[in-house]
Amino acid sequence: MDRLEQILEFLNEQPDDSFLRYALAQEYVKRENWALAEENYQKLLNADPDYLATYYHLAVLWRSQGKIEEAKDLLDNGMDRAKAAREQHTLSEMQSLRLEMEYEDE
Repeated sequence: MDRLEQILEFLNEQPDDSFLRYALAQEYVKRENWALAEENYQKLLNADPDYLATYYHLAVLWRSQGKIEEAKDLLDNGMDRAKAAREQHTLSEMQSLRLEMEYEDE
């Protein structure tokens, strides 16, 4: 059984587990299955909007697809949540990505 199959099996047993949903999205990214990665990041955001890593990784995916404004909006939302949660490291990562995207626009 490969990693994807394991994650899917675990997620079937624990459908509300945010870490497993995140791991599934990340596995799809590794396999370059962008549609399923995006779908699972979106499901995670809807189910657990405080799972902060989702904002960064979905923004990276959208940026690579040219969805720049959507990625910026997502990062803005994620940064607000990171500030509220006092997650300085996560906030810093999102700010850095957001700033990179601003420089790309110039």
